[in-house]
Amino acid sequence: MILALNCGSQSIKYKLFENNFQLVKEKGKIVKKNKEYDKTLREELTKLKNFEGKIEKICHRVVHGADRFRDPVKITKAVLSDLKKCSRFAPLHNPYNILGIEISSKIFPQAKEIAVFDTGFYKNLPEKAFLYPLPESLRKKYGFRRFGFHGLSHEYVAREGAKKIKRSFNRLNIITCHLGGGSSVTAIKSGRVIDTSMGFTPLEGLVMMTRTGDIDPGILLQIGKEMSFKKTDEILNNSSGIKGICGLSEMTEVLKAAKKGNKKAKTALDVFVYRLQKYIGSYFALLGKCDLLIFTGAIGAGSSIIREMVVKNLNILRKTKILAIKTDEELQIAKKSKNL
Repeated sequence: MILALNCGSQSIKYKLFENNFQLVKEKGKIVKKNKEYDKTLREELTKLKNFEGKIEKICHRVVHGADRFRDPVKITKAVLSDLKKCSRFAPLHNPYNILGIEISSKIFPQAKEIAVFDTGFYKNLPEKAFLYPLPESLRKKYGFRRFGFHGLSHEYVAREGAKKIKRSFNRLNIITCHLGGGSSVTAIKSGRVIDTSMGFTPLEGLVMMTRTGDIDPGILLQIGKEMSFKKTDEILNNSSGIKGICGLSEMTEVLKAAKKGNKKAKTALDVFVYRLQKYIGSYFALLGKCDLLIFTGAIGAGSSIIREMVVKNLNILRKTKILAIKTDEELQIAKKSKNL
């Protein structure tokens, strides 16, 4: 059996599969208090102890592996040590991914532990898409480049979309929009990723629920003169985006507030949709044509209102098939571990 474990900053999701990827058991749980995360994760994994002798692999979603890791890898002490060093690149995600590895390895010591990376889908991005215009010495010293994230989700829904319209994935031009607490958009041309909105970290790109997305670097220089690095990091990752504009950090609450006439909530929605439309338009230009526009994630697949706002007045999409597909990162994680 294969256990796919997806530990997010506020959620614990897992699916248990037979080796042919038939689903045996699944669970999703929200954990909003950090101090309860460790306890909750242990409790959830302990519920699977009756499968202990059958679970051969435990596959973990890891958001950022820097340049060191892009392909799935068997987890050793050395690999785990390197993954911990990558936490500074994805502070909202990697620490929880690593916690999942540490706890599951204690509960299921006989199982092989495998890390599957969100950045893997983007490992062959063209240089013109991943290169930052910084001095070469800095790029080499710190590994600055566009990595891209949500790759497991983007790849899964892109392939599922191709199946739904009964076309070859390798012959389609696709734009995928993963919209949730974190949001990103990816352009795929003839089965190959050519660009994506997230960059060196998951902070770049679209306006998100609590993250800024693209902003003028000059703003950071100004903030840095007056605030500590820790405070700046907290503002950019936890207090900005939709929350920074209207004070709300759940899209359902934003939609309700906007419907009741809350001007700040309406402005937040307008900014969120506007930024996404800009990216879709630019990716359409890169692709030349778009066969499929796919929405996924809690907001993308879950809100028809948001989808309607995004595609409204985008005349370039008049010949594009638009789909909402629920993602399955756990299944994609399990499949990526097939050859290990």
